[in-house]
Amino acid sequence: MLRGFTPPFTPRGLASLVPPPPWHYAGWLLSVEFECDRDRAAGFVPASLGVASGRGTVHFADWQATTDGSELLDPIQSQYRETIVVLELARPDGSPVNFCPLIYVDQDVSLLRGQINGWPKKLGSTWLTRSLPLDHPAAAPLREGTKLGATLAVKDRRLVEARLELTGRPGEALGFAARPTFGTVGFPDLTRPDHMPELRHLRSVVTGRVGDAWHEARAELVFLETPREELADLRLRGVTRASAGWMGMTITGAAES
Repeated sequence: MLRGFTPPFTPRGLASLVPPPPWHYAGWLLSVEFECDRDRAAGFVPASLGVASGRGTVHFADWQATTDGSELLDPIQSQYRETIVVLELARPDGSPVNFCPLIYVDQDVSLLRGQINGWPKKLGSTWLTRSLPLDHPAAAPLREGTKLGATLAVKDRRLVEARLELTGRPGEALGFAARPTFGTVGFPDLTRPDHMPELRHLRSVVTGRVGDAWHEARAELVFLETPREELADLRLRGVTRASAGWMGMTITGAAES
């Protein structure tokens, strides 16, 4: 018998890339809320989920994840960085939610884990300034005037640049840290290569959320044109809010509503 939650399927199942949930996450995030062309945003959002507002958030995240704690003893299994783009929309009942059209990660475990959970991950290289608990010039302490930066490159081409400056005031949770977020699951069937995948729009079932000490920031954000990416198609108009902070959460599965 072959075992495993995801490929590869093997006799013991140890080689399976992703174990089943629960998946526990803790990370440091720089979040920048933006306004973009509303009609362009609507093109990225399934009409069945709701109406795009023309606002969104890009998150730069430095994560650590585990299932039973064993990954924390083998950090290459638990650590990764990613850039998450979410767009705000209003559900038919008027409630605000997010939809994730684009997300880029540097770890194969996280990539597959995201794809089966509705987060459409691709490979990308994310870098972001860390804040360390030291009063030192290299520690980027969480106080007024501290400057933080973040970048995303995909296929060796710079796609996103962000600069933040802390105001010294409390900030707010933004983007997926503030409201439920939907994504898309869909895989082709090569026995029917002339058929497009059947798409399902799922939201993560999140429990155990912690971390509400967000730090307000002013920010600059740039989406750069590249040959095979569509992020710049949103036609960025400006930044509305930004914050920095830590958060933790557990994903136990996914739901369709």
